[in-house]
Amino acid sequence: MVDSDSVAVPCTPHLEALEELVCRHPRLVALTGAGVSAGSGIPTYRDDDGRWQRSDPIQHQEFISDPCSRKRYWARSMAGWRFVADAVPNAAHHALAAMEKTGRLELLITQNVDRLHQRAGHRKVVDLHGRLDKVLCLECGARLDRALFQQKLEALNPDYANDVLAVRPDGDAEVTDERLAGFRVPACSGCGGVLMPDVVFFGGTVPAERAAGAVAAVEAADALLVAGSSLMVYSGFRFCRLAAHLGKPLVVINRGSTRADDIATLKVEADCGAVLGKLAARLSDETRW
Repeated sequence: MVDSDSVAVPCTPHLEALEELVCRHPRLVALTGAGVSAGSGIPTYRDDDGRWQRSDPIQHQEFISDPCSRKRYWARSMAGWRFVADAVPNAAHHALAAMEKTGRLELLITQNVDRLHQRAGHRKVVDLHGRLDKVLCLECGARLDRALFQQKLEALNPDYANDVLAVRPDGDAEVTDERLAGFRVPACSGCGGVLMPDVVFFGGTVPAERAAGAVAAVEAADALLVAGSSLMVYSGFRFCRLAAHLGKPLVVINRGSTRADDIATLKVEADCGAVLGKLAARLSDETRW
């Protein structure tokens, strides 16, 4: 149940209703998903109806327990990493950063691992699913830069770097199965342990402290703004359920259906960058729609 001043609008762009709601609830928390980074050239996992667009991503337990799956992951990641490393923030990232600077956004919770919000200048960010620019040793807990690990991968596998069939989400890429047999993965230089990206794979668990901080922020906020997420993954959808349970307005900006459509106070079905850019400009009085 949402509060009594909810705005009932159809699932089409309704920018005036969005501005009115945000102005009446100035302390916002935002939750972003893959759709926010689509404008930066990073593919999304799902289509507008929430269906997988490609083969299922690697699962946490699969990576932990199966050396062949780890080899496959790192071969694909080595080929696809440059697409994330070279990506630049788009209008959606810059708009949210501008809303933070003007005091409209208390905290940003992102399901993305590309760090594009930080590159756009955003300061108060919870990387709910971790960050792809770091690598973690599962044995000793050591962390190193993904860029340095990329150099090690390429040094051990000089013939694989350009072996890309198609770019996939989160720095992944399709590569040929025939090429995997000779692929080599570096171990931790400190203890010889298994290295994995410092992210929460599907089937993994968001660290409790990280999740608790995000929950506390939603509880303290006036409203929750969701952008670019189908919310099919529960780690993000739970914040929508929390906002609705607390009677806080829930705004969803997404091109396509989402898991929270039936509990949203306001649904704007349009491109995130276009809508957020106009909203940020309007709130800062730089222009008018």
